[in-house]
Amino acid sequence: MLPPASIPGAVLAAERIVRVALAIGVRSAAVSATAPWEVAEAEGGRVLGRGGGDEPMRVEQRGAGLRLVGPPGVRSPARPVPLVVRARDPKGFVTFGGRRYRGELWIIPGGEGLTVVNRLPMEAYLRGVVPQELGTRAPSDLAALEAQAIAARSYAMVRVPRDEGRTRRPWHLRAGVDDQAYGGVDAEFPLASVAVDATAGLVLRYAGRIVSAPYSAACGGRTAAPAEAWAEAPDAPFLRPVDDHDPVTGRAWCDIAPQGRWTRDLDAAVLSDAVRRTLARAPARGRVDEGAPAPAAWIPVRDVRVASRGRSGRIGTLVVTTDEGEVTVRAAALRTWLLHSRRSALASTYFSVEGATHANGQLASIRVRGVGHGHGVGMCQWGAIGRARAGQDARSILQHYYPGTAVGPAD
Repeated sequence: MLPPASIPGAVLAAERIVRVALAIGVRSAAVSATAPWEVAEAEGGRVLGRGGGDEPMRVEQRGAGLRLVGPPGVRSPARPVPLVVRARDPKGFVTFGGRRYRGELWIIPGGEGLTVVNRLPMEAYLRGVVPQELGTRAPSDLAALEAQAIAARSYAMVRVPRDEGRTRRPWHLRAGVDDQAYGGVDAEFPLASVAVDATAGLVLRYAGRIVSAPYSAACGGRTAAPAEAWAEAPDAPFLRPVDDHDPVTGRAWCDIAPQGRWTRDLDAAVLSDAVRRTLARAPARGRVDEGAPAPAAWIPVRDVRVASRGRSGRIGTLVVTTDEGEVTVRAAALRTWLLHSRRSALASTYFSVEGATHANGQLASIRVRGVGHGHGVGMCQWGAIGRARAGQDARSILQHYYPGTAVGPAD
């Protein structure tokens, strides 16, 4: 276990305030608390309603403003300012969407609907992140939990300014895979909280600067460079691909991951959709963009082959042969689109195309075999668990996955 951080910087880091977006663009929000609570205007602090701790109220957007709707007789006029939900008892929690949260809820009006933000201290936020990201682990995995806490804190610190108001958006982070998984109080787990407390205020630094420390579930034996996961992402010396095999056994440290090796069958319809989206976005460049609208024309696929691999060995691009010629598809974009569309999702881009079935001269399906889970950049979470079980401490784990970095105080 890392010694508890006793330096002044740890105290400052613990006091940094995080704004986490729980919902964006919704029409209304049902809120409550586990103790006596109130809803007030953010500007001026005028209290619009109070609750005893069990009855929900609803915040609705009306035009450019918000109004509070509660028990009979409680209905405020719409006001164009954010509303704040807070427990009046320091031991109470606010609730939204069936979950309990520390700190406050801010309800903010917007052009596309209201945004629900959980505003709370950094260390309280991390208690709801670490078990969501690494699971409810056994004591043998404590070093991995500590490594996860430091990586998650580093990722957040880069995005959360000292002055919380210095941001163009009403939130700093989202409570999901776009940033970090966050589940509030109901996600907290005692051993994970021990890891957060033991590493309070500690972050990863490279050349003196706090680094944005990405991580994913399982790397399959080698981590990836940023450009392999995200288009036009700049390289970073602390995120270069590293080998992740146990030198004694020769096995990947993340071989213990459930479904670390996987097989998927992709049919011609899925591949054709990918090609259509490619042509809709940029026919000259031939790249898949998961956000582009698909043209109506059906494009039969005749063959698929690997065109390039990245520095880690993951597939960079695939060449898809169609009746209208060849199209180059970026594997990472194809994987993202399949994840969003929930169709035959590829766990990673660390795969090979091992078989193809044809019918009437056209491709019917391909079989894909792969290893790993996630983008593969930075810390391999299952690899960290394997290393912790082998006796490695959090600093050793982090310095392996983020070469050249050092663990130190945030502020």
